[in-house]
Amino acid sequence: MNFSVINKDSRTAARSGVLRTDHGEIPTPVFMPVGTRASVKSVEPEELTAQQTHIILANTYHLYLRPGNGIVGKAGGVHRFMNWHKPLLTDSGGYQVYSLSKLRTIDEEGVRFKSHIDGSMLYFTPENVIDTQRIIGSDIMMPLDECPPWPAEKTYVQESGDMTVRWAERAKKHFESTQPHYKHSQALFGITQGGTYADLRTQVSKELVDLDFDGYSIGGLAVGEPAEEMYRILELSHTVLPENKPRYLMGVGTPENILNAIERGVDMFDCVIPTREARNGRVYTRNGHINLRSARFAEDFAPIDEGFDNHVCRNYSRAYIRHLLNVGEILGLKLCTLHNISFFMWLTRTAREQIIRGSFREWKDSFLQTFNAGKQS
Repeated sequence: MNFSVINKDSRTAARSGVLRTDHGEIPTPVFMPVGTRASVKSVEPEELTAQQTHIILANTYHLYLRPGNGIVGKAGGVHRFMNWHKPLLTDSGGYQVYSLSKLRTIDEEGVRFKSHIDGSMLYFTPENVIDTQRIIGSDIMMPLDECPPWPAEKTYVQESGDMTVRWAERAKKHFESTQPHYKHSQALFGITQGGTYADLRTQVSKELVDLDFDGYSIGGLAVGEPAEEMYRILELSHTVLPENKPRYLMGVGTPENILNAIERGVDMFDCVIPTREARNGRVYTRNGHINLRSARFAEDFAPIDEGFDNHVCRNYSRAYIRHLLNVGEILGLKLCTLHNISFFMWLTRTAREQIIRGSFREWKDSFLQTFNAGKQS
């Protein structure tokens, strides 16, 4: 993997770049649709490519449970298994340490899980999580970490951050002692923690930088803290993390979050918002988001976003998609999902173009003013 910064915005920390992997180049800033179980819900890989998707994300924890390492390995890795031939990133299962807190215990060696599927006991360590991602064959891998909740006592966040660093060191050592299973290279990012405590975040970040990972993920944010707290930590992060390595803000987020994070030097994003909200009928437009299940769209024969050039807007009306949603037709969910993915791809692609032109801040402020003024339930 290789990363190059191509342009820098003169008035913010925003930058455009290119992340090169054996499965292709990724222009940054970039949004990664979430394909938790080796599938972006309701969308085929060819359709993702048509939306100009450059990279997707899958989940190590869920793939380990189903279909399991044996089947993924026999398939020749997740790229072949799901017929996706572009870059793919896997998280480590560390978020499940956070989200499944009632089903796990943590010690120095790793995390003991009770499977949310059948209650069987699992044990994740920094080493076996790398082994699973070797079998999956992702282009970019994450080490096991602990994501503390917000709010949390500083003592706990410090202990958690210290352990995350120790786990990261073990993961990197095991990564360097093993080889890819397939005919492409794999990269390993470090994950910074430290909550919203600036001194702890700085400490963990510097220790991970000393370990010299291929890139750096900013974890432990978007877990309930106010947006301004997240932005404060991002402003700190871009001064601590290396200029020549990609920065990935995990689990974020809304269009406003994404653009404000780009302004603070972030390159990569993922979030379930585009696909999850699509299944509830909420779609994103340049004039805010709308809920197509609403009765006011019953006779609205305009496209979701007038003048927006994508497959859904060129071919289907709000009224038709509302009809599909209200009668339970799967096509309605798919069209909403395709549109939202297209919108988020457009958002980061346009941000990149504006950085290159030197007009990112003006465009961002203008876009968000229009977008936020038009939000509807």
